[in-house]
Amino acid sequence: MAGYAAEGSQFDACQYDSKMDELLSEEGKEFFTTYDEVCDSFDKMDLKENLLRGIFAYGFEKPSAIQQRGIVPFCKGLDVIQQAQSGTGKTATFCSGILQQLDYDLVECQALVLAPTRELAQQIEKVMRALGDYLNVKVHTCVGGTSIREDQRILTAGVHVIVGTPGRVYDMLRRQSLHPNHIRMFVLDEADEMLSRGFKDQIYDIFQQLPPNVQVGVFSATMPPEALEITRKFMSAPVRILVKRDELTLEGIKQFYVNVDKEEWKLDTLL
Repeated sequence: MAGYAAEGSQFDACQYDSKMDELLSEEGKEFFTTYDEVCDSFDKMDLKENLLRGIFAYGFEKPSAIQQRGIVPFCKGLDVIQQAQSGTGKTATFCSGILQQLDYDLVECQALVLAPTRELAQQIEKVMRALGDYLNVKVHTCVGGTSIREDQRILTAGVHVIVGTPGRVYDMLRRQSLHPNHIRMFVLDEADEMLSRGFKDQIYDIFQQLPPNVQVGVFSATMPPEALEITRKFMSAPVRILVKRDELTLEGIKQFYVNVDKEEWKLDTLL
């Protein structure tokens, strides 16, 4: 699944490699352990049958490099740091890990996923719903620009997974509309984008309200020092799953735009 890059952002190959080297440095080795097991087939991952049905129905046939390495340790309940270029399947990796571990008889929020933008949060929700189609998963997106009252109504009715942006999620926690007692999994998606947008304090505030034994997953294309700092504060014996650029099956995402002077010219220009 492709990550939704922020407007104006670009994938910087040199920065990716330098941050990769930083994460592999001696300093990192004191804190992280490496997880090298590779599963080259979804069938070998010991996933629930109805989750497999959802994965195959979504169109996946063979797991990508990050999925081959990343789904199993997340399903085992390990804290994970997964670094791979945008567009390589990180979203489906943590969605599969969450869906595998949910207790579907307990209609309480058990997993919280934070994303830097409303668009990415909505995209993650769609992937979660699609992969969990045969599991009857209840997912809700909490993002700015939508009705707070509607969020409160849905949360009161009960959901398994919340995907949201830090501001609205923190607001729901503060209003006690979102109860953190049953949250067992906490995922930061596009952690580098999240930090560059100034969400660090809100992430800390949210984490402090979660149960002490929560499983943490950090997913990112790059690992700036701030992201490494967060992992040290939040995570317990995390394993790192790193996919280098020369191991990737995709070239990643290239973005461009055409500047049109008038709104009504957009469709003709696109066609």
